Amino acid sequence: MSCGTRVMSSEYMQWAKTRSHAHFNLATSGVMNLPLRELPVKLEDLELSGPSKYGFAPLQEALAAHCGVSRDSVVAGIGASGANYLAMAAIIEPGDEVAVEHPTYELLTATLGHLQAEIHHFTRPEEKAFALDPAEVEKAVTPRTRLIVLANLHNPTSALADEAALKAVGEIARRAGARVLVDEVYLDAAFERAPASAIHIGPEFVVTSSLTKVYGLSGLRCGWALAEPELARRMWLLNDLINVIPAHSAELLSCAALANLDRIRARSRALLDANRQVLNRFLASRDDLDFPPLEFGTVAFPRLRTAAVAQFTKLLREKYETTVVPGYFFGVPDRFRIGIGGPTDELRAGLDRIASALDEIRA
Repeated sequence: MSCGTRVMSSEYMQWAKTRSHAHFNLATSGVMNLPLRELPVKLEDLELSGPSKYGFAPLQEALAAHCGVSRDSVVAGIGASGANYLAMAAIIEPGDEVAVEHPTYELLTATLGHLQAEIHHFTRPEEKAFALDPAEVEKAVTPRTRLIVLANLHNPTSALADEAALKAVGEIARRAGARVLVDEVYLDAAFERAPASAIHIGPEFVVTSSLTKVYGLSGLRCGWALAEPELARRMWLLNDLINVIPAHSAELLSCAALANLDRIRARSRALLDANRQVLNRFLASRDDLDFPPLEFGTVAFPRLRTAAVAQFTKLLREKYETTVVPGYFFGVPDRFRIGIGGPTDELRAGLDRIASALDEIRA
């Protein structure tokens, strides 16, 4: 529990930017970058400046259509992380209680710490494959709770929360007078099994997402928050203090990406389907790793049965030129996160090196 201590940085982001890179990088959580040449745009289609005030109208309309909401419910953000910051800062005040899932993405709790929230955790039970359990949520919620925070798909396990569980969490939030923030940046990686966005469940829900993780479009920084119009307006006004006006060329490229999203989605699905098979064969071959077969998503979170994760990741990086994310960053030190969004040959080679490092430790 964090009692209003202001956090000024993210330990995970520092690690990701300075220590996660390796010849075989399995620490990334998104699909590999889409080359600019695969977007049907010409240089003359772009401009450096344009009419971007409280949203660029064509992008607002495209995002509203993509998400099935009204335009006045859409707030453009600098990636999903920027959208999460806007949403949290618009909802909570210093000292407010916030219930956050565990394990969780460290940047979410770091942001809440910066906003001086009092954090209470609810468990995603390992024995239930990290499913969202409303009973666990209810244990962490009090009359002082103002926000419940979770990710769907879950980061770091790719567990899917179904609509029934989300509705139950919404009822808990309503009774407490709280809102529910659902980070859906990975949700499209469930493809046809993905439920409708939680924004459609009720006005207590706020949803964030971006084109980064599933579509390989990190460079566009096209993120968004969805909320009822009054709260959305509050986020836009808060954004005046932070980002003011976005890069217009990125807005134009984002419009082009959204217009061609079916083709980009097919690219991502083909890659993830192939890589998931490679990963699942690897997991099935190891008695020193514990994780069920991955059904969808871009990451897995196996438990290491036979050694300390810190020892393993150090050896893996220094001798085998491969990185994964230590579970320490998610509050689970005996696990590590593997990303499967890169080229299949590189994933296969990285997994071979994980096997070599594990075998060396066991020997």
